Amino acid sequence: MKFAAVLAAAASLLAVSSAFAADPAAPPSGLQWLKAKDGRIVDETGAPVILRGMGLGGWMLQEGYMLRLSKLGQEHVIRGKVAALVGADREAAIHTAWLDNHTTKADIDYMAAAGFNSVRLPMHYALLTLPADQEPVPGADTWKEDGFRRIDDLLAWTKAAGMHLILDLHAAPGGQGNDLAISDRDPAKPSLWESPENQRKTIALWKKLADRYKDEPAIGAYDVLNEPNWDFDKPAAKNGCGDEKQDLLWDFQRRVTAAIREVDQRHLVIIEGNCWGNNYKSMGKPWDGNMALSFHKYWNRNDEAALEPFLKLREETGLPVWLGESGENSNVWFADAIRLVESHGVGWAFWPQKKIGFNQPLQIEVGPDYDAVAATLTGEAMAPVSADKAYAVLMKLASHDVRFENNTAYPDVLDAMLRQPHDATARPFKPHRIAAKGGTIRAVDYDLGPIGKAYWDKDAANYHVATGGERTLWNNGRTGRNDGVDIALDGKGVTDFTAGEWLRYTVTADRAGTYAVRIEGRGPMTVSANGGAGAASGGSVGLLAGTNVLVLKSDGAAEAVSVSLNPLP
Repeated sequence: MKFAAVLAAAASLLAVSSAFAADPAAPPSGLQWLKAKDGRIVDETGAPVILRGMGLGGWMLQEGYMLRLSKLGQEHVIRGKVAALVGADREAAIHTAWLDNHTTKADIDYMAAAGFNSVRLPMHYALLTLPADQEPVPGADTWKEDGFRRIDDLLAWTKAAGMHLILDLHAAPGGQGNDLAISDRDPAKPSLWESPENQRKTIALWKKLADRYKDEPAIGAYDVLNEPNWDFDKPAAKNGCGDEKQDLLWDFQRRVTAAIREVDQRHLVIIEGNCWGNNYKSMGKPWDGNMALSFHKYWNRNDEAALEPFLKLREETGLPVWLGESGENSNVWFADAIRLVESHGVGWAFWPQKKIGFNQPLQIEVGPDYDAVAATLTGEAMAPVSADKAYAVLMKLASHDVRFENNTAYPDVLDAMLRQPHDATARPFKPHRIAAKGGTIRAVDYDLGPIGKAYWDKDAANYHVATGGERTLWNNGRTGRNDGVDIALDGKGVTDFTAGEWLRYTVTADRAGTYAVRIEGRGPMTVSANGGAGAASGGSVGLLAGTNVLVLKSDGAAEAVSVSLNPLP
């Protein structure tokens, strides 16, 4: 679903956006200062604000898994491999093109049209200042205006679109955790926690940002430090999930807050706990009157028990809580998670807006040439590509493929995030018309909506953190849609369509009558209309003039490509 269809998908969701605009929890169109009050994020009038946003993961900080380079992990490793293959100057040109094209005004306008009211920007410190060990004068700070300019541009786009921008320091000097890729950490060098100079530089960076944006209400908040995952008192734990005493973590975030307040007394400051944002033990009393607590949520259950620790934290501290990052799952999981947190007045930012691969609003499309380059970079290629070939492919990725107009849109993901948490009905994915001479419906174009309303599939989401088991792949084809329905790699049909699974289609018939059924595919399947009896291929169903509901059901191991209905005499 490329450029024209992307715009159509956004337009189709304007009704959702309009509905939220009438929601008293949504920010007014004139962006106001956000602040903390009585455990809620509110605007200047004191009205609660539920932030609904996406994180721009992969733009200013690249993680290997978003590029099908999981084996390489951190950005500096990826960039080093590319430079070794194509040359340092050409690698720098590729990186600049990526920054220029990954996120543009068109991306932001699309998000706003869909109904999002905020954007979370993951920042890499190295776009804004030099690493400590590269400073010409030790202990000084060299500021990179190009990085700040890019934030200014993004702010102009989000502000024009009526969206708050939340600044998130995703990669701090030295890196803030043992999950290396998320902060581009080099374990051969001192981490943030092991280097007083890295801590000083991080604090100086936040003061610089706060001074630059101190008078801008369109900046919604400062998210001080993304996902600390460090062992402050239990080294065997590795990521700090069992830590009880985390004095350095809290002292550091107090120091950042104090530096911000030297120049900016108005912006909301968001802090994060250890264990990827979730361990708040030993935090003590809030140290600022305008702060909020972020937690992150991946691959667990969407029930009250999962949210209870953070609601309790809100009650104990009197501070707002915000689901600052979540995602990488199915539409079922998305809708359930958002419904859960919003029912408690908690806003959210999901992750990411785009990457190579599915399960987010936009997908970067690549082909076999890129796969060959990726295999060369990871050392897995049977026939490594040449430097010139790799440069051409990677420059095309950075200057063309990554751009909004060349991305594939997933309107079903937007529907799951923005409509389904509040409206559990099924709606047409595409207009389906059965004309007087008949018509054909592609199996993959089943209705939008929750499981049990628009479709039924045995695999719905990935809960491996809760179960302790293997990751569950809900859509085995990993393409086409982000539901449990298994879509073939070529996107042309539904595979692994097992007994009891079904798909719903809203169709419009030009005239009432009896129609012959033809199901293209293989295996036992039936079609029913408006709750009537199912008919196999060669049978017939009755349609009303106007709107009808068809259900394609599997009665065994099956694959479905399309359903054709042709009028009988």
